[in-house]
Amino acid sequence: MTACAIEPSAAPGNDGPPPAGCSITADGAYAARLARRGDCWYPERWTLDGPEPYAVPLPGNQPEEPGTEVQPMGDGRVLVHRVAAGRHFFSLLYPTGPGTGELPLGAVECPPDTTVLRLLPPAPGGERAYALATGFRSTVLWQVSGGAFGPERLAEIPGRCSGGVWLDRTGRILAVDRETDGRTKAVVLDLERDGEVSPLLQIAADSDDRLLLADPDSGLVLIRSDAPSPGQDRLGWGVLGSTLPVRFPQCLRLPDCVVTPFAIQPGQALTPERCAVALRVDGALGSWVAVWRPDERRVRHLPAPAGWLTGAGLWTADGELRLPCATPQSPCGVARLPAPPDAGSVRTREGKAESSPPAEPPAPAPEQSPAPGVEDASEVTEPDAPAPSPPRPVPLQQAPLARLVTK
Repeated sequence: MTACAIEPSAAPGNDGPPPAGCSITADGAYAARLARRGDCWYPERWTLDGPEPYAVPLPGNQPEEPGTEVQPMGDGRVLVHRVAAGRHFFSLLYPTGPGTGELPLGAVECPPDTTVLRLLPPAPGGERAYALATGFRSTVLWQVSGGAFGPERLAEIPGRCSGGVWLDRTGRILAVDRETDGRTKAVVLDLERDGEVSPLLQIAADSDDRLLLADPDSGLVLIRSDAPSPGQDRLGWGVLGSTLPVRFPQCLRLPDCVVTPFAIQPGQALTPERCAVALRVDGALGSWVAVWRPDERRVRHLPAPAGWLTGAGLWTADGELRLPCATPQSPCGVARLPAPPDAGSVRTREGKAESSPPAEPPAPAPEQSPAPGVEDASEVTEPDAPAPSPPRPVPLQQAPLARLVTK
């Protein structure tokens, strides 16, 4: 699999991760970006499942705005989200010979208290696309593509919702971070039950607990919470359906840096603690790549490949991290990084290897006492993790993570 480059299309929210440079389908077959030529922006689709990736420009009748959202669909079309006169318009673009075909899907008109409407990450299967319209008191989930009659309002969720992580491979269970009464907790929506909401993650009553990333194969989840260190967000990990507590490894604490997980190695059904996790690290000197596994006590830091589209990438099942890159010499390339313990070599698409000695991470910050019911990996001796059972069937009626972290 390969990926392509894109300039970030929007700034991150106050509680959201930094934006990634391109959108990739759940199966890695297609990617989409908003490309730039001079002062003009236009959508571009990349085909990634062939012997060599190739790009198809999809310019419309007029240039796109810099903040236009684009998302690849499973059939190769590209969903475009445009905003005009306070309304949100959705269309599917596709190549037609030398031109671009466009299928308008309709528009969503949000009430005045809506603060933002944004696309959710590509859904498994690639047939449908969803968006969250966040207001001051509630959030509306929309299906904007794949329906019979244009955008369809699916559910209204009390509270301000952000994030968005798919927990299964059917596109049924969606996790979002919901803010109510000044606190943020991850909850799950069952799309086959009209968006029925169930609790997913609550470490402490007064903590903010967000879900950042999940792997449906192993059940491994990455979270961000201030429970172990009040006033400071920490990265932690857990396993859906497990009875072990959420862990907050000391090695993931990098002072003066923002650490964001962006890819988990798939295909490790019975060994979530051995999944390789790719991290984006943003610091004063720029951004770079780091690789970590839950059963290790260290993070392997690597210089970002030239032209890396920061924050974008994916793992293959056999443990190769593929990072989309774009340089003037190679407008679309991919750097290949093997999973630990061979994380010190970066390979380009052309097969050239570059030596990449691990960079020293910043010194760890002073440790604080963890909240009750939370294990801090720097203060406990981790036994050899038993092979957990596969993730429980969804919907998550009994909120495995909520039960997991309160013991």
